Amino acid sequence: MAGLTPMEKKLAEYKCNTNEAIQLKLVRFPEDLEDDNTTFNPEYSHQVFGDDEVAFGYKGLKILLYYIAGNLSTLFRIEYTSKVNEKFDCVEADDVESKIREIIPPGFCTNTDDFVSLLEKEVNFKPFGMLLHTYSVHNEEAGEDIAYQIYKADMTCPGFREYHERLQTFLMWFIETASFIDVDDERWNYFIVFEKYNKDGATLFATVGYMTVYNYYVYPDKTRPRVSQMLILPPFQGEGHGAQLLETVHRYYMSSPTVLDITAEDPSENYIKLRDFVLVKLCQDLLCFSPGKLMQGFSQEMVMEAQQKLKINKQHTRRVYEILRLRATDMGDAEQSRSYRLDVKRRLIGPYKDCHISSTCNSA
Repeated sequence: MAGLTPMEKKLAEYKCNTNEAIQLKLVRFPEDLEDDNTTFNPEYSHQVFGDDEVAFGYKGLKILLYYIAGNLSTLFRIEYTSKVNEKFDCVEADDVESKIREIIPPGFCTNTDDFVSLLEKEVNFKPFGMLLHTYSVHNEEAGEDIAYQIYKADMTCPGFREYHERLQTFLMWFIETASFIDVDDERWNYFIVFEKYNKDGATLFATVGYMTVYNYYVYPDKTRPRVSQMLILPPFQGEGHGAQLLETVHRYYMSSPTVLDITAEDPSENYIKLRDFVLVKLCQDLLCFSPGKLMQGFSQEMVMEAQQKLKINKQHTRRVYEILRLRATDMGDAEQSRSYRLDVKRRLIGPYKDCHISSTCNSA
């Protein structure tokens, strides 16, 4: 801060990192409201507060966005210890409230009492749509298995449109290039993960994460489902829910004769790793991916069987092949290791080789 005037130094004290100021919660019990252990923060806030992710004009800024764990009814409140325009002339604080209101739907609570009253009605909340899959994850802290369910929903489900409006707000904080989708387009499918938990002897549901998939038309009579958005909420990350969700979605579309293959829109590195894991799991039991077949090299048989049975395209099938072949290869064996490396090398230089041949032919 060297070289700043005293006033500039004073004003700099009123800048807040919005990734730290925004406090998110998934509330199950009233005591969660005061429990810091249930609080989590965004990874990103630039889409709301600009590239510098800073709110100006406040000291001790807290932007509280608390959600009831199941139906995601929202409490929104802003707290701060001091505000710049209370002490300085000709300087205005950022309108933080308006920025947040642009992304959260109306109908949110602004005081704790109203929010707690809604929390008491949470027992009436049930997941939307059709149950596709049930699984469990052992929780070391609780010392028991926790049950989870994955549902497929659409906008015809009563109450789902409003629920989705609240759910999609999380995208702004955890997906760097997120945007809200056109929910009036009937080609969207929605897949939601819920945790089942007990509260005072009743079974309740907490939102874990979700995925949106758009069904593109492929001439003449097929569709190509494309994963658009996928998010597992931070309190549930690292527990395997992403893999369960992606595999469930793949199995759902695999059963449809009109689906050509399943792709993803601008996938992140983490998503690609997750997809590799799921597709390897699906493919490893196919006869064409047996160790003996793998050692013979990548084949059209693999392409055809993966596409017809699992709706996996050629590019993804090749990735699966290389992963499974690596597992089947004894890298301590010089001949096996060399064969594997040459196989990968041929795939890497293939496009450049084709380009060189094409260029040579054109020049001739």
